[in-house]
Amino acid sequence: MRQGYGQLQIIWNTRPIKEILQDSTTSDSLKSKLRYIQEVKDFAEKELGLKQTQNYTTFYDQKGKPLLWVVTACKPFELTPYEWKFGFLGKFSYKGHFNRKYAEADSAELAEQGFDVDISQVRGWSTLGYFKDPVLSSMLALSEGELAELIIHELTHSTIYLKDSVNFNENIASFVGKKGAMQFLEKKFGKKSPQMNFYLDELHDDSLYNAFMLQSTQALDSFYKSQSFLKKDSIAKKELKSTFIKQKLLQLVNISFRNKTYNTEKIKKLQINNTFFMWYVRYNIQEREIEKFWVEQCQKNWQIFFQKLTSI
Repeated sequence: MRQGYGQLQIIWNTRPIKEILQDSTTSDSLKSKLRYIQEVKDFAEKELGLKQTQNYTTFYDQKGKPLLWVVTACKPFELTPYEWKFGFLGKFSYKGHFNRKYAEADSAELAEQGFDVDISQVRGWSTLGYFKDPVLSSMLALSEGELAELIIHELTHSTIYLKDSVNFNENIASFVGKKGAMQFLEKKFGKKSPQMNFYLDELHDDSLYNAFMLQSTQALDSFYKSQSFLKKDSIAKKELKSTFIKQKLLQLVNISFRNKTYNTEKIKKLQINNTFFMWYVRYNIQEREIEKFWVEQCQKNWQIFFQKLTSI
């Protein structure tokens, strides 16, 4: 009920994008970004075949403030996420709050039970068509490629949704978001445009970073299952876990990133626990399988791709 109320609070304070574009007091930079998002939405629905919705036809000004906090939790010595049940929507390995105090209360309760916990802000979310998802002002700071990817990612959730399958849903949306963004940028700006080159650099770095984190996740999982670890008491396990994670993250300095998005020094200062690694499982672990499915079984045809997925 709180989440529904929070969503309605946002909807009540949105403005139709058509109205903003006709407003003479609206800055040219804001108009340009909003038009760009409308182009992405139009491309996603007409050329990728995503479901046509009223999403991203309104705008919400956050006035520089965070809007949504997501709580995740995981068992301390195994990579098993905590799941919340939301009736007919199914089970989710994350829970969103529009008020940080409730996120902190959830987090504290789970930590008291011994779980690893995390509270994160998100750039966007999907209500699966139950509400009219708005463009958020925080989205406008993203690069052309990242913005297109985010919009297409969230629109995918309104097209493909499998109950009790968070990892499947998020991995599909991540794949469609990236592939769709590349196709959109190529059509709008050109294959060798600065916008495309910048996004390809971002994807290059994302690919290296995600692969490293997934490899680290697998190594951590094997470490937890080793006999030498299992026979230790909880205090010793905590020390071994902390040392293992720190040593793994030190290897980030060996990766040659193309831009400064991934600041290894900043990452090393984070208080990282199991929830950190589960993000990469949730969003990226099935990427190669989905790519193979898209190429071999769908011949890179989006219509076939979505038809096959919706029949699951």
